[in-house]
Amino acid sequence: MTDTVDTARSANTVDHGAVPEVARVELSQRKKPKGWEPYLAAAIDLSTGSLAVAVGMTWATADGLQLPPTWMLFLFAPTVVTLSALRGLYRRSLRRTFLDELPTVEAVTSLAAMLLLSGLVLNPFVDGSRGSAVARLWMCAAVLVPLGRLLWITIRNYHYRNSRLTAPTVIVGNGMVAAKVVDRLKITPEYGLEPIGLIDDDEPMMGIDRDKPASIPYLGKLGDLDDALTSTGAECMIIAFSRTRDDAMAAAVKVAHERGLSVWIVPRIYDTIGVRSRIDHIGGLPLIAVAHTNPRGWQFTAKHLSDRMIAAVGLVLISPLFLTLMLLVRLSSPGPIFFGQPRIGRDGREFNCLKFRSMRPPKESDAQFVRGADSAPGGVEGEDRRTPIGKFMRKTSLDELPQLLNVVKGEMSLVGPRPERPEYVDLFNIQIARYGDRHRVKAGITGWAQVHGLRGQTSIADRAEWDNYYIENWSLWLDWKILAMTVGAVLRPAE
Repeated sequence: MTDTVDTARSANTVDHGAVPEVARVELSQRKKPKGWEPYLAAAIDLSTGSLAVAVGMTWATADGLQLPPTWMLFLFAPTVVTLSALRGLYRRSLRRTFLDELPTVEAVTSLAAMLLLSGLVLNPFVDGSRGSAVARLWMCAAVLVPLGRLLWITIRNYHYRNSRLTAPTVIVGNGMVAAKVVDRLKITPEYGLEPIGLIDDDEPMMGIDRDKPASIPYLGKLGDLDDALTSTGAECMIIAFSRTRDDAMAAAVKVAHERGLSVWIVPRIYDTIGVRSRIDHIGGLPLIAVAHTNPRGWQFTAKHLSDRMIAAVGLVLISPLFLTLMLLVRLSSPGPIFFGQPRIGRDGREFNCLKFRSMRPPKESDAQFVRGADSAPGGVEGEDRRTPIGKFMRKTSLDELPQLLNVVKGEMSLVGPRPERPEYVDLFNIQIARYGDRHRVKAGITGWAQVHGLRGQTSIADRAEWDNYYIENWSLWLDWKILAMTVGAVLRPAE
């Protein structure tokens, strides 16, 4: 591999002519964030923690329970804020949703309540029976504190989506990985990072096409990093792949830390590193311990059993809606109520995927449809033959409800990669990297890709990436998180 950095130059050398003048003027005019977001988040937690104390003690008093000492109650909300700070809830992170933070928030609230209860038990001058009042406080806090976090995350993400409060972020590196980082940050503003410039010792080369221009300004070489950070007001830095020497990259991280930037590094062979991976050390040498998900293990057996039970119960609960849709489909146009289509499931096995029929029978005069090269099959292909009830069901995804029958039969799961037609699977296996890896698990009614907007005629390569992420990081909590996110995804109409 060719080294392109001059080893005689240190990574913090200032070269005022490095940053292009146009980029310098544009970026210097950026409005610098005020840095008050952590304080607002802490204030919301303090307020909801105090409200939980007030509601819980009012509840306890109404039932005639003895209350803990006032000074102990006064410390509850500050304890929640302190524990939240220790768990990093007020630091900038890439956790984007309320469901990402919920387990940590509940753990912090529970620990604060346990500390209060321990104080009562260990204090010989306080009646231990007052623990019943603490239990009321705990239950109130377990609801109110997460609601406060939900309010804060909603406010924060709203501002992020409108390009406010985002952190200016420089990308150190080049090539396809750097391009992928920039693309992910741009299409997902909820991360709160705005890519503003590229720094590398090589000229920008984004993606497979070496002549493709970078979508963000080129700020110069690593030796100009200090000057680039000053001119852009950068608050975060992401290290992507580069041909630059490792010692120069390490020096760049040191410069960023000295200036108070948050730094993330894209690891090598990143496809194998999941959320449960951890860092161990041999002396001062870090080793990434890579977690493994076994689709043949007992956890997936338990998942499949629970899927079938939940689907069966769900069918009973929604039977009035199910029967109504069956009647409306029957009355809408001639043809069967259900539409079955061959799809590929786990281990490449073919099954008949069920939907409510949403289209009338075809006519000879119907127009044909031409699809884009990287678009997924599906949607409305050719002449729009959807019936009125069919249009409604597609927009609300109610046409997918018969797939609960596929789940009960064991052909599908509630959550998993969406199944595809056999002819397209053969094609995508050739064209798309790791596409076939999706078939390690059963297909699902909803999936990680779908709740992130990859429905209809969207990129198959992106879908494969999200689906493999789901498989390699699977947990029961992730399944429940996807099911919860599906509610919001369904409210966004799709063809």
